[in-house]
Amino acid sequence: MDPATLDQRLTALEHRLAHLETMLTNMSQLLERPQVNLDAAKEGIKSWVTEYVSLRLQQLVPETCEHAPEPEAAGPWPEAREGPVLPGTTIRCTDEVLHRLGRIPIPFVRQMVTQKVADTARAEGVALVDVAFFERAATF
Repeated sequence: MDPATLDQRLTALEHRLAHLETMLTNMSQLLERPQVNLDAAKEGIKSWVTEYVSLRLQQLVPETCEHAPEPEAAGPWPEAREGPVLPGTTIRCTDEVLHRLGRIPIPFVRQMVTQKVADTARAEGVALVDVAFFERAATF
C-alpha cells in the first residue's frame, strides 16, 4: 500500500472519528438535560382546555336570549314542581336551559356543563335552574 494513500485513509478515518465523537457528545448532553415536568405539562393542558371550553360556551350560549315573560299569577317557580330536568339528574330546569344545552355540539362538553350546573344547583339549594343561573353556573 502506498504511503500517500495510507495517509489519506488515516486522515479520513480521523475525521470520521472526530465527527462520531461530536455526535456522542451531543447525545450525552441531550440525555443529561432535565426531564420534562409532566405534572406541569398536564396542568398547562388542563388550563388550556378549560379556557377553550369556557370560550366556546360563551360563543355557543349567548348572554341574552329573547323569550316570553313568565305569567306572574302562576307563582314564582311553577316549574319546580313539574317540568323538564337537566339530563341525567333530578334538577328541574326551564325549557330554555334545555334548548341552550342542546346547542352545545360536543356531547362530553354538554355532559360536563350539565354536571357542573347540577352540582352548583345542589350546593346552592336551587330548586329550578333558569337561564340566569345556568349562565352563571356554566362558566368554568
